[in-house]
Order: sequence, then C-alpha cells, then structure tokens
Amino acid sequence: MANFYFIHNTRIVNEGEIFDGSISIENGIIKKIIKGNISRADIEYGYSIIDGKGKFLIPGVIDDHVHFREPGLTGKGDIYSESRAGIAGGVTSFMDMPNTVPQAITLEILEEKFRAASEKSLANYSFYLGASNDNLSEIIKADKQHICGIKLFLGSSTGNMLVDNEYTLSRVFSETGMLIAAHCEDEQLIKFNLNKYTQETGGELNISFHPLIRNIEACYRSSSLAVDLALRYNARLHLLHMTTGKELSLLDNSPSSENKKITAEVCTHHLWFSENDYALKGNLIKVNPAIKSENDRLALFNALSGNMIDVIASDHAPHLLEEKMDEYINAPSGAPMIQHSLTLMLEFYHRKMISLENIVEKMCHAPARIFNIRNRGFIREGYQADIVIIDPETGSTINRPSILYKCGWSTLEGVTMHSKVCMTFVNGNLVYDGHTFNEGSTGQALIFNR
Repeated sequence: MANFYFIHNTRIVNEGEIFDGSISIENGIIKKIIKGNISRADIEYGYSIIDGKGKFLIPGVIDDHVHFREPGLTGKGDIYSESRAGIAGGVTSFMDMPNTVPQAITLEILEEKFRAASEKSLANYSFYLGASNDNLSEIIKADKQHICGIKLFLGSSTGNMLVDNEYTLSRVFSETGMLIAAHCEDEQLIKFNLNKYTQETGGELNISFHPLIRNIEACYRSSSLAVDLALRYNARLHLLHMTTGKELSLLDNSPSSENKKITAEVCTHHLWFSENDYALKGNLIKVNPAIKSENDRLALFNALSGNMIDVIASDHAPHLLEEKMDEYINAPSGAPMIQHSLTLMLEFYHRKMISLENIVEKMCHAPARIFNIRNRGFIREGYQADIVIIDPETGSTINRPSILYKCGWSTLEGVTMHSKVCMTFVNGNLVYDGHTFNEGSTGQALIFNR
C-alpha cells in the first residue's frame, strides 16, 4: 500500500530517551510506536518494510529561521531549491523570513508566499510577517493559527525593515498577541563603530572588522531593549541568533521552553566558527550578527546544555559566490546552511560536546513547543510522520558536487561529516532516500495551536 511504512530494528531518539524500537506509518500519520525490536515475520502484511539496523530515527528537524529568497531574489535561492536542500539535511519544516522583494510586510504579499510554497516546497512551511514602522494594522489582523510569528528587525540587516519608532515598538509588543521573533543589534552603535573604523583605516576595512563594528555591546543593547519591552507588556519574545556570552544574562534556564515567555535561538555557524576563522573564510562567514570570539562560541554551547538557549537553527541565507567575493563593505551578509545544520550538530555529538537527546530537543521538540505547532516535532502516535533516519557512522566530505543549494557553495566545503541523513519522510511520504528525491508531493502549511 502507498504511504504504509514499517521502520524496525532501529534506535529511536525522542523526548529525552534513546531506545530500540519500531514505528508504523499509515497515510501520513505515526500509527504505532513499539519499544523493543521485533522480527520481520511479526510485521503485518501490506507495509513497505525498512530495516533501521545501526541507524537512529528522529523527528524531522523544524528550522525556525531561513531565508529562501522568494520572491524577488530567486537567483540566490528559491522555495523549491532550498526546501529540497533542507530535506536532504533532515529538515522537514521551515519558517521563512520576510526580507524578500517585495518585503512580506502585508498579508497580501505573505499569502502569495504561502501559495508559492503550496506548489513548490518539498518540506512543510510557514512564513513570518515582517514588522515595519507603519504596518501595525496588518500585524493586528494576522491569523495566529496560520502565521508562525512577527519578525522584528532591531538592527540594520535589512535596510528599511528596521523598526526604530518607539511608539510602534510599544504597540507591536502590547497589541500583536503573537510570538515576536527579534533580530537584535543596535543601529546607532553599529553606525558609530562603522564610522570610527572607517576613519581609523582610511576606508580600508576588511572582514576582521566585522565583529568590531557589529560588536558585543551592539547585540546586548538591542537584546536588552527587546527583553525590557517583552517584560513590560508581557509579550511572547523569541530572540534570534544569539552570538554573545553577555546576552545570556538576559535569559533564564527554566527546564522547559514551553513555560518561557522569553526564548532564544542559536545558529549553527555561530557554534562552529569563531573570529579566528575570518582569516581563512573571509566574507564567506560574513553574517549578521557577526561571528564573535571563541569564548562567546563556548558560552553559547554551554547555554544549550544549561537550557539558557532553547533552539538550534540554520539562519540559512544564500548569496551568489561572486557577491561574497566582493570587497568587505559591499559583500552581503549571510551564508547557506540548511543542508548541513543537522549533520554539523552530529559532529559535535561525535566530539562529545552535545548529546543526541539534546540535539533532538533543540532542533525538533523545542521549535514545536515554542511555536505551538500542531502534531509535529515528536515521535508520537497520531502525529504527522515527519521522520528522519540517520547513519551516525557513515559520512562524507562536503564538496561542490554534493551541495544542493542554488547558490552552489558552502562555508563547510572540505569538512568531513561523520554522519549522514539516509531517509527523510514528510507527512509519511519518503521524499529523500539518501540519493534521490520523490517530488510527487509537496509539504503542508504548518498549523499553530493558538
């Protein structure tokens, strides 16, 4: 029968435990979870049987922070190409940011993105509505069950999407009633630093100045403002791409992200790279907020195990290679990452820096809880069968032919991954078998229990 699968003889990683077991999938839903291995002869007739020996089975990754570049910037990436890359990396659901062309700051533009995804995306999807200084009426009308959240830029990453009007900010935090996902960098301090270092160098800036211009204090001032507003208005705040140890003082370590009013995300490139890598990688790792010191990187890692940081995401942001090769001041910020975010975290598992259970918590469970996603993010009977099978011991070296991003490059070229994604199921459909894609079905719009 189509869409009937039985995955057995595997190791299931779910809700804080790892156990030998099997699952059955019927018509897109996890029908049964069986603890302990069973023989092939005991499997009911009619299932496509998959032997998971030597492999781990986890919920599909939910990436709450991507830039798929559609509409308007599709030379860099698009919903089809980047969702396909995500599927190969074990990402079964994504939430896309509004800094496209046109910017998704009206419900009409946002609905056009949903329509495009319904036709093109191999993964499940949702989209943020962007905040601006003058679109509060659109934000208030947003459907809380349909839209993942409001994206608020408190930094200069996206030009005129910067929200710096105090009255607008107070109303966004007090009246939206939705999760506010905030990019936090202080615009005035960034401008001051840029002018300072431009004068000191006579305009000869290079990538080494990036963490000095977008420095720790720029992040902390802006994150502090966001937290103050959230506390004042009892708003639901999600701090995106934390980069500094100093900002961690703004967070709490409640054991469950479900009970927090203020949650935080870290992105894989801020866990993998430090400012020591600028000399080798140059503008390829120019991202906003900037990659900072080794001490900051280690503080972010410790914050994962200490529950200060709740989510690991990719901030997947492709650009053309020739754009990144421009001089520092003109090179765009952002890097592609979604195909490799899960296997990169598995590298840290091999280095004994994070457990499999915590990887699944931060990449699968916590995003589902924080955004109140209906019936996804867990291996549970009755939930959508968004499933990933991983071989933890058979990997490969990242090279150009293996890269699926439309932009065709990765900051991780030459890195050997010791694990690989063997299969990715989306809504019970085997969309990727480790080599080929089944593109006969598209993902579904995420629904939020709000």
